[in-house]
Amino acid sequence: MKLFVTGGGGFLGYAIVCQLNAIGHEIATYSRQSYTALKQLGVSQNLGDLSDFNALKHAMDGCEAVFHVAAKTGTWGKYKDFYTTNVQGTKNVILACRELEIRNLIFTSSASVVFHGKNSEGHNESLPYPKKYNAFYPKTKAVAEQLVITANDDHLKTVCIRPHLIWGPGDPYFLPRLAERSKKGKLRLLGHPTNLVDCTYIDNAASAHILALKQLLHNPIQVEGKTYFISQDDPIPIAEFINKMLASADLPPVSNYVSPKVAYLAGWFLEWFYRTFRISTEPLITPFLAQQLSSSHWYNISASKHDFGYEVGVSIEEGMERLRKWVLKTSNI
Repeated sequence: MKLFVTGGGGFLGYAIVCQLNAIGHEIATYSRQSYTALKQLGVSQNLGDLSDFNALKHAMDGCEAVFHVAAKTGTWGKYKDFYTTNVQGTKNVILACRELEIRNLIFTSSASVVFHGKNSEGHNESLPYPKKYNAFYPKTKAVAEQLVITANDDHLKTVCIRPHLIWGPGDPYFLPRLAERSKKGKLRLLGHPTNLVDCTYIDNAASAHILALKQLLHNPIQVEGKTYFISQDDPIPIAEFINKMLASADLPPVSNYVSPKVAYLAGWFLEWFYRTFRISTEPLITPFLAQQLSSSHWYNISASKHDFGYEVGVSIEEGMERLRKWVLKTSNI
């Protein structure tokens, strides 16, 4: 089966490509740059931007299903950039699917699309979208998710997957930022250290996407037009998770504490200051980040386990050991 993966060279996209390649599928990817790792797998790489519909459609031609993983992530940047990639890019993927008569689309969403800025413990997918977002990433991903859900019909079957806090070997985001701030002495804990959060090991996140496609192909009525939380199914205190990540890079645990209210106010001021004076670098803290780090947010993943057989193949403990070995081997942190 020929499958298409947007963002196939990224952290999650590459993990999905590797698992698809291991079970014998033909794969084409679409990214803004080429990747040596994909070339070594023998993957067909197509270069382009999601905003370029013609290039995207040409790359997708001949594929039978699409994993739309590519996105602009982060807590800082221009709204236009987030919208162009996350919303317009998703519109282009859907339109290309329709014009090429591709019948299956798996969309990588995020649990942050339903983050209300306060504790969220054990909710399922019935949790509504918030009326207001404190960051452009979850705002635009929520719009994109709704586009994918409403696109589901007799001609195009769609599923949305909401991983939360993906981590593991190859992580280019979370661990490197933690390590950088730790080394500079700028890392602080916010809120109560026992606040629980969900996380998702990279291989588990990739597996969920492939299991969803399998169900979409063989029993679409079970999953089509739906969105699903996935995680380790093992909420962990945020302080413990951060310190486990730091330990994997042989860095000391963080114990310094900042009041959530102080952090939120500092984030609000820095965000105002940076936008007012058009400073492009990312602030140390933003209101969204302050809320994320100072609240409990974990979700019920019963639906993904029931509807398409998602299971946690790699535990937090095993994942941390794999991460530690990767850091030692690559010396990337």
